[in-house]
Amino acid sequence: MEKLLTDTILLRATNISKSYAGVHALRNVAFELRAGEVHALIGENGAGKSTLIKIITGAIERDNGEIEINDHVVTNNSPRMAKSLGVAAIYQQPALFPELSVAENIALGLEKAGLWGRVNWPERRRRASELLARVGAKIDPAAEAGDLSMPQQQLVEIARALGANARVLIMDEPTASLSEEDTQNLFHVIRELRGQGAGVIYISHRLEELPEIADRVTVLRDGRTIGTHLIQAVNRDELIQLMVGRELSAVFPKKAVELRDVVLELRNLGCSALRVAGVNLSVRAGEIVGLAGLVGAGRTELARAVFGLTPADAGEILLRGKSVRLQNPAQAISQGIAYVPEDRRQHGVILDMAIRANITLASLAWLAGRLSLDFRREREIAADYTRRFSIKTPTTYAPVSTLSGGNQQKVALSRWLVTKPSVLILDEPTQGIDVGAKSEIHALMSDLAGQGVAILMISSELPEVLGMSDRIAVMRAGTIVGILDGAEATQERILGLALGHRLA
Repeated sequence: MEKLLTDTILLRATNISKSYAGVHALRNVAFELRAGEVHALIGENGAGKSTLIKIITGAIERDNGEIEINDHVVTNNSPRMAKSLGVAAIYQQPALFPELSVAENIALGLEKAGLWGRVNWPERRRRASELLARVGAKIDPAAEAGDLSMPQQQLVEIARALGANARVLIMDEPTASLSEEDTQNLFHVIRELRGQGAGVIYISHRLEELPEIADRVTVLRDGRTIGTHLIQAVNRDELIQLMVGRELSAVFPKKAVELRDVVLELRNLGCSALRVAGVNLSVRAGEIVGLAGLVGAGRTELARAVFGLTPADAGEILLRGKSVRLQNPAQAISQGIAYVPEDRRQHGVILDMAIRANITLASLAWLAGRLSLDFRREREIAADYTRRFSIKTPTTYAPVSTLSGGNQQKVALSRWLVTKPSVLILDEPTQGIDVGAKSEIHALMSDLAGQGVAILMISSELPEVLGMSDRIAVMRAGTIVGILDGAEATQERILGLALGHRLA
């Protein structure tokens, strides 16, 4: 690990406190960022990371404490004030206007109106091209932002931050939706920014990537600063213990379960619309089969075909030995198949809807009477699953948007478990949630397997695949290229298959 380039302090937050209706979100938190440094900020959901970032960016006002940015003591912070002092935030979901061009998005907030309010289009495009080149982005300034991939949108946001002369960049879960290649490209950009003297606050639940990119790490827990360490002075297990306040020996609490009969079998399954072909796979009752592969290998597409979102047009799907045709999700649900999709905020839960309504959404057919919904039964079911899965909420009438990411994922799981499925398809079940919530989700999976549910788990995190799977099927180019026994699988063997190498 390189030494810090300078001792110049870009940002210092001292004794920061914030309360909401008597609940302490932050208590005397301390944090600093140096020029030429990547400083990781980690903690479980609810630890206070988002509140601290909102205070630094001026989105909310602190109750107590002092903030100093670029030698300027900030008394009444605001988004405009923070921006003028060189603070910029780049979030997991880029805040670009999809209908506007890349050049227009970069220009927003940077340009001042010229004579008669006219836009100097050639200069706007030239400036956009220059900023994009600084972050190594080969993106046409005239392209619509909505047509860009997630990593391209992030690069546009970084370019815009550079245009605003930002020296303090906040990156919130920047790699949560990126492939390994895109992650490495982003790391290259971050190192370039660090070399130019900028400071980066890096928020991530992916603890394994911190040694590669961070210089120091600060841990928050329950709204307090637990400690700040040089990244090479702590390992992953120590960071987990600092985050959760206890030893977490079972991040992957996989239980040994007696496997029963085959529940789901795919024979030469194909879907031309999804570019999936020749898939052969079985999942037994009580078994967790991990589905691994690189981004674009066809894992999510296979799940969509099995669930009837885009029906298969070749091969067979067998449930408990009987061939079935699944032309839509309603048919899949009626056959005992449940599917928790990758993007929980867009497809897994309805954020503005109450928790109780989300939990029972897939079960309306048998909750509805002749004239109306059985609201008493709905409340009972929601209360039962909220208690069973330890969903942290004061009431099931609260909207799902008020929950942390891990609790939102529990709601998404609850919705499908109410249907009593025999086959559960989980697409990235722990993406973007903290290590404590991951452990709880994994424990739920293990319990479900113990109850005889057949689980097909799609995950891009190889430790999760290895830690939770009885068998691992590896996909490449829309088909399964190898199946490994969980006890014999390694990251190297999985990646080798995913890259097209044959097993020895």
